[in-house]
Amino acid sequence: MSVLRSTAAELAAQVASGEVSAREVTQAHLDQIGAVDERVQAFLHVASDQALAAADAVDARRAAGEELGLLAGVPLAMKDIFTMVGMPTTCGSRILEGWLPPYNSTITDKLVDAGVVVLGKTNMDEFAMGSSTENSGYFTTHNPWDTTRIPGGSGGGSAAALASFEAPLAIGTDTGGSIRQPASVTGTVGVKPTYGATSRYGVVAMASSLDTPGPCARTVLDAALLHSVIAGWDHRDSTSINAPVSDVVGAARSGDIAGMRIGVVKEFGGEGYQPGVEQRFTESLAILEGLGAEIVEVSCPHFEYALAAYYLIMPSEVSSNLARFDAMRYGLRVGDDGLHSTEEVMNLTRGSGFGAEAKRRIIIGTYALSSGYYDAYYGSAQKVRTLISRDFDAAFATVDVLVSPTTPTTAFRIGERVDDPLAMYKADLCTIPSNLAGNCAASIPCGLSPEDGLPVGFQVMAPALADDRLYRVGAALERELASRWGGGLLDQLADSAAGAYLKVGGRA
Repeated sequence: MSVLRSTAAELAAQVASGEVSAREVTQAHLDQIGAVDERVQAFLHVASDQALAAADAVDARRAAGEELGLLAGVPLAMKDIFTMVGMPTTCGSRILEGWLPPYNSTITDKLVDAGVVVLGKTNMDEFAMGSSTENSGYFTTHNPWDTTRIPGGSGGGSAAALASFEAPLAIGTDTGGSIRQPASVTGTVGVKPTYGATSRYGVVAMASSLDTPGPCARTVLDAALLHSVIAGWDHRDSTSINAPVSDVVGAARSGDIAGMRIGVVKEFGGEGYQPGVEQRFTESLAILEGLGAEIVEVSCPHFEYALAAYYLIMPSEVSSNLARFDAMRYGLRVGDDGLHSTEEVMNLTRGSGFGAEAKRRIIIGTYALSSGYYDAYYGSAQKVRTLISRDFDAAFATVDVLVSPTTPTTAFRIGERVDDPLAMYKADLCTIPSNLAGNCAASIPCGLSPEDGLPVGFQVMAPALADDRLYRVGAALERELASRWGGGLLDQLADSAAGAYLKVGGRA
């Protein structure tokens, strides 16, 4: 199999054995970026020299006989919300255009220490606000399955980089579904770990009680390997959980779900769900049942209020977190000509630097937190959040995991929902509850919708710190489907006429 179509696990083994050098692997992916990213537009910044230097360091360590990490020499695409010295961090916003951070995020340090090669920064909705990557301050990313469609958001750049074979691994953040929803619509794997199990230090905050860094990959095992590298306690993050990381890699290698009780969330289905999405979801349930799992229906009655609660809590935290972008300390500054007051410079800068969606959420959040409205809006939303957590607790008392479609529909067309924010927000209908409760969740590809031939995602939700269960279910489903398809879902894209522009080569 070509380097580009190899899994991250295979590439790491090949680099460790000397079958291929880390430089060769990195250069192949840089060449792929050069060949296809003009159409996909996954990357905001490609750090060719920095990536090749990191690859050379891995090769030097191998030549010296040093033991390499699980993913040493494997390239990775990083969402442009993580700080990394030597690379710009813009969060997809003009207000941070060209900003070079003076420090690394904890996850960046973990990746560097593990020998992972960071290829560059991927495009995203501005400050992670969006479900389509159309809210980037720079350009719209395209879905490799159909470049007239969105790749999901806010981490559409990372998901698109995986699906276009520009990188075998990627990192994202999930605030209301920003890892899982792009994974669903691009046919990739995306995992939101337990809140606090991955460090937020050095991740530019959007909504601090919700933001969760996590792995993105093309296979369940690759996601588990990356998860094991980035997870763990961090004293620099006050919300970090000081607890052992569950054996996600062992779970991904096992895929044993015999005797597992799987709960289907009653509230996630019916009106508003694309028939093809429901069809593939139902077929996946039958597969899991055939592998020895018990399928039961579970009701989580307060999930129907999750969307409304989220869109009060998240904007409120956005209003607070984005107040720091004031033109006084770093980033863009407009109107500083000696003729404008400090307040006028702030207003001009924010007016020019923030996009429409960022402004919308800042205004909503500021209103929800204002005197006289705090209890009615933000306070009430937090009460609903508690009820949603209790629904999860009650469900997990009877089942091991919960499942649902990841998104109600497949990827919609670029521009289709730009003028309808509510329709856009509904893309995260199934993913938001896990963010509000803080438990872990993942999206696994489960086939193509017969209506449009686009990927469908299968969501698995597990209790806090039981992240390994996501990988057991995901691996079981992935293996059975791969045996039926004759390979992974993305192999179908690479071998199709629609994916011919990807130029990823055939099987050896």
